[in-house]
Amino acid sequence: MYAPTARTTATRTRDRMHYDRATAHALLDEAYHCALAFTVDGEPRLLPTLHVRIGDTLYLHGSTGSRPLLAARGPAGLPVCVAVTHLDGLVYARSQFHHSANYRSVVVHGTARLVDTLDEKTTVLTALIEKVAAGRSADSRPPDRRELAETAVLALPLREVSVRLRTGGVRDEPADEVLPYWAGVVPLRLTPGRPEPAPGVTAPLPAYLRPARPAWLDPAVLRGAHVVLEPLDLAHAEELYAATADPQVWQHLGGPQPADVADIRRIVTGYLDAQDRGEQVCWAQRCATTGAVVGTTSYYEVDPVRRSLAIGYTWLGRPWWRTGVNTEAKLLLLGRAFDELDAVRVVWHTDVRNERSQRAIERLGASREGVLRRHKQRADGSWRDTAQYSMIADEWPGVQARLRERLHAAEG
Repeated sequence: MYAPTARTTATRTRDRMHYDRATAHALLDEAYHCALAFTVDGEPRLLPTLHVRIGDTLYLHGSTGSRPLLAARGPAGLPVCVAVTHLDGLVYARSQFHHSANYRSVVVHGTARLVDTLDEKTTVLTALIEKVAAGRSADSRPPDRRELAETAVLALPLREVSVRLRTGGVRDEPADEVLPYWAGVVPLRLTPGRPEPAPGVTAPLPAYLRPARPAWLDPAVLRGAHVVLEPLDLAHAEELYAATADPQVWQHLGGPQPADVADIRRIVTGYLDAQDRGEQVCWAQRCATTGAVVGTTSYYEVDPVRRSLAIGYTWLGRPWWRTGVNTEAKLLLLGRAFDELDAVRVVWHTDVRNERSQRAIERLGASREGVLRRHKQRADGSWRDTAQYSMIADEWPGVQARLRERLHAAEG
């Protein structure tokens, strides 16, 4: 526990005040930024900045030319106050006076010192990067000597610390509870959006930036000798456009051939939106030999309760048709479905006019179940009849053996 001081003792609503060390540390660790308050020449200053906690010290990031960092150079250090606030909800009362907010906040008072040793500064800056994403420090370039010289870090001991919380619902006066107005809480949450790659980025999205998903909805990396299936993201768009720029690739797919990379990005965005909704699991197909992205494929109609899924949304550049890449991709997808997810049924859908696709599905060992009439609308507005195929778990061992034989033959 932190001992209350004159600066950390509340003068009102004292029931919201807490001094628990673990709670304070957790709130500081959860926040990505803070407000740093100090005085310069008798005038108040407030600086939003980044922070990281290491043990019982709070470190604050800044520039060597900023006012607080310059002021902290002296032997006496810099008196500061740091605040972190998490806004958890808006409280709507029947009376305007009792409108409020649910929040969790930490306030720290103390004297900050300038970190002046290279080892301590490097440790802090690495911790800041790791706070953004565990593993990121090994997945990015460290600062060089010039960048280190331009970066300053303040160290603030965690001694005078207070936590203030407001949780729960509406606290109207009893007389107001009969008023005909809506009352309640609107929760607020900070949630990450989909990562947007910078121009020119071709590296796949790192695992630490992908949201955790249940196994049936997780585009786990699947590796083979000929192809690697990795989670699809927008960074694949340029290579996908180059690999599939052939009218025959798009002849029987659901939309027109993309005119440019922007069209590919829109398609990929649609797939990823469906993945976010739990409707699709999306992979990019990468040639294991050359490293080039050559196509996409997906699970869809994923039903963990009935242990069933479909394989589709597959487009593959023509040079890789009827190759080990195509065969092994199916082997990996079916192996994950039947062996890892314990599926009992896998389904394929294809346009009845797409005879090439139907023969390919039949060569896998799938059984034709029938035709879904007027199942989907084509890009030209006409209605598509869809041939449906399936494979069940009992058939998988034989199919697996045949696919491996075919793969060995392709290698030969």
